Amino acid sequence: MSDVFILILCLGGGVALGLVYFRLVRVSLDLMLGIGRGGLWQGLALSAARLLVLAAVLTFAAFQGAGPLLAVALGWLIGRFAVLRGAT
Repeated sequence: MSDVFILILCLGGGVALGLVYFRLVRVSLDLMLGIGRGGLWQGLALSAARLLVLAAVLTFAAFQGAGPLLAVALGWLIGRFAVLRGAT
């Protein structure tokens, strides 16, 4: 595959990761505060799972090289911006 295609794929995956990650921040916060169904331990478990998935994706991207790692990180930040923009 072409290097540009891989970078675009990593950027898209990073955006998807960022969207899901930061929406789950809200869900885990609601669980920890007792707003949603569940409790403190479910919120903490969701937070730990969120961080583990992020670490796994970034580690995988780092093994692919600097370009894919930066593309995933940029996509993650774009997803963060989109979720925070929609929260206002």
